[in-house]
Amino acid sequence: MRRIHKGGGLAALAAVGMLLAGCGIASTGSGDVELSEQDVTISMTWWGGDARTQATLEAIELFEADHPNITVEPQFADWSGYWDRLATTTAGGEAPDVMQFDEVYLASYGARGALTDLESLSGVLKTDDLDDSVLDSGRVGEQLLGLPIGAAPNGVIINKSLFEKYDVPLPDTTSWTWDEFNATAEALSDASGGEVRGVNLFGADTFSLRIWARQHGDELFDADGNVAISAKTVEDYFNLERSWIDSGASASAAEWAETSGVPLDQSSIVTGGVGMMFIAAGSFPSYQAAAPDFEYTIANWPTDDSTQDGFQYLKPSMYWSVSSRSEHPAEAGLLVNFLNSDERVAKLFGVERGVPVNPAMNDAIAGSLDEANQLVVDFTEDMGQESGPSSPVTPNGASDVQTVIGRYNEQVLLGQMSAEEAAAGFIDEVQNAIDAAS
Repeated sequence: MRRIHKGGGLAALAAVGMLLAGCGIASTGSGDVELSEQDVTISMTWWGGDARTQATLEAIELFEADHPNITVEPQFADWSGYWDRLATTTAGGEAPDVMQFDEVYLASYGARGALTDLESLSGVLKTDDLDDSVLDSGRVGEQLLGLPIGAAPNGVIINKSLFEKYDVPLPDTTSWTWDEFNATAEALSDASGGEVRGVNLFGADTFSLRIWARQHGDELFDADGNVAISAKTVEDYFNLERSWIDSGASASAAEWAETSGVPLDQSSIVTGGVGMMFIAAGSFPSYQAAAPDFEYTIANWPTDDSTQDGFQYLKPSMYWSVSSRSEHPAEAGLLVNFLNSDERVAKLFGVERGVPVNPAMNDAIAGSLDEANQLVVDFTEDMGQESGPSSPVTPNGASDVQTVIGRYNEQVLLGQMSAEEAAAGFIDEVQNAIDAAS
């Protein structure tokens, strides 16, 4: 019977660097790898909602049917539980063979030798179909530590059903301003008598922080691996959320804190408690699948007269990585190759992990997507036309940036710290962590 593990680990996200720093892992060197003719068991882990999990389990079954001697043990969790467990298992030398990875952790795990250079698996893992610029987004130094799966912009998910229910008109979301956005959020809260709030708070979402920074001519990090965002930009980010609370456009800080960090299928945008939320666009189909009775759409961020052109960018949604401790790197590489190139997988995954960066996978799903997935493809293509260069990757030492921004954000929202103090504290803490890791 297949063993399926679900749930969070025991380690705190803040302990990731400390756990890995003492584990003494060495990455594999280059060279040919050979597939075994004997029975082999490898493990694979990912985070995500139910729709992602079911599609991934079906993909695993296809892989096992193609390779009868390879058994894949799946492990999955929600976002926070995933990284807790991965920190613990990696520190103990028991990391899964194949791991779904996020940009914010790639350099941190890579710098400690926890990940295999995927180019050492070239005998089973082919990357010829991917542009160099795409592959480079998975590099840390000279090593390819993550194979990009998909890419997507950030957007505003809108529960159209709620706006229709309470007879609140939406402005033209192709050109809406921040003033229009704020007024629309307040109108939904007022029309529902507070039963529904217009917008959910940013929370610990660093992708949203990056887009906010780029709207104001900043970047979160620079190409040299240092914090680049100004304290004023972070302060304004916090104050925008405070203004939503004060106006009633969002729930109170206490109410928000109660639901912050819950699994996707329990989030306020799914349960009907909020009308709009800022999300990575690739996750849109998961929200729609989790709430089939609601009709959603996705829109670009609102702007104002000072908004910089090219603030959007197509962020790698996630990567496939292989543990440097894997006892079966060839089979792990073969699985990664299958997940990122097999047309059957493309049809199973759609764009739930982002619009595929492999052209062959894109071709495989053309004309066969459901409405939610096609909406993401169209939105990504539209945003791609006006996107600027990609943001620099999260540097080593800053992998806890989401935890840090989340902590300062909550202190501001709960009135425990001023936005100015929190902005300065956030920047200093993240830069100090980068300096300590260098």
